Amino acid sequence: MTRHDPPASPLLTHCPETLPARAYYDADWFGREERAIWRRNWVYAGRLADLAPGTMRRISIGGQNLLLCRDQAGAVTAFHNTCRHRGSELCGAEDRKLGKLITCPYHAWSYATDGRLVSVAHATPTEDFRFEDHGLFAVHVQQWNGFLYLCLAETAPAFAPDLGLHALDNWPMAELVTGHRLVSELACNWKIFWENYNECLHCPGIHPGLCDMVPVYSRGVMSARELPGWDGSAPAGPVLKPGAETWTKSGAPCGPVFAGLTDAERAAGFTFVTLYPAMFVVAHVDYVRAVSLAPLGPERTRLTAEWLFPRETLDQPGFDAAAVAAFAARVLMEDGAACEMNQRGLRSERFAQGRLMPQEFDILAFHDWVRRQLAAEEGEGA
Repeated sequence: MTRHDPPASPLLTHCPETLPARAYYDADWFGREERAIWRRNWVYAGRLADLAPGTMRRISIGGQNLLLCRDQAGAVTAFHNTCRHRGSELCGAEDRKLGKLITCPYHAWSYATDGRLVSVAHATPTEDFRFEDHGLFAVHVQQWNGFLYLCLAETAPAFAPDLGLHALDNWPMAELVTGHRLVSELACNWKIFWENYNECLHCPGIHPGLCDMVPVYSRGVMSARELPGWDGSAPAGPVLKPGAETWTKSGAPCGPVFAGLTDAERAAGFTFVTLYPAMFVVAHVDYVRAVSLAPLGPERTRLTAEWLFPRETLDQPGFDAAAVAAFAARVLMEDGAACEMNQRGLRSERFAQGRLMPQEFDILAFHDWVRRQLAAEEGEGA
């Protein structure tokens, strides 16, 4: 007789300690994270479709001033925004027209869009100067599902979303168009936002509308497998409330449902894909949402959310992308207020460290990821 053991519960069997409180406001700790995490991992840099051919864009990642380029042929490259002559910034505007060359506005040294130095303008170098030794400092570029990512590390790690590279294959990701964008600056450490993302104990008190849309959230868990007595024997049913298909105010799709989705993907109503440290993607049956973080300091984080739609949805008469975005935008703002509340409380001189509850297993996994990143950087510096 074949034995079928019930699937293991993800709930923790103990209550481990959190990261220390200083990890959320100490400037030295923040500097370590910039070096060990934000300059060594893949960080979201925007949608390819939103960077027109013939454009260069100044961006900041890990405290570094960078230059993202898309030449007239559509090829994408990235570099440190630093001229090899005397270190001048090459692009001072957020977006600037890009021709065949990247030309320094200070002394007119010019570089090909692949980073090669091709001209030193009016300067007269001597024989000891080699053009091939003075190209721009390159940054790794990765394209995935119409998203662009950069990595500052000398050797980039594998690009590995938590659900795998093919998790969104059934959505026409590269064809989607940005229809609405929300940008908000939060008074909290970037890790607090990820911790909030990784648990639903807060959902009943913070997200009444979301708990109505996703009933299991009202029980303080992210999925049925976290409920007491769960043994995996019950068949999976719809995740959203009866009659709802997606995250809109009414629960009705805002346009045509994506044709390539499986029955399970449609029944789920949403699929979360996470890419630490900077981004998660939520794919619904009718649109996709991308949420990204950029640390601005130990206690400041810029949150950007982009709603992506098929062109035919955006072209519907009277279509209002902001109205579609309103449901999820409210959830994000509720999360943001909760994160700021958390940040303020951490400043108590009496609070040194917290304890995780069994339902916060994904926070423990995130904390362990942070610890590994910091340990790896310290080991290389030893």
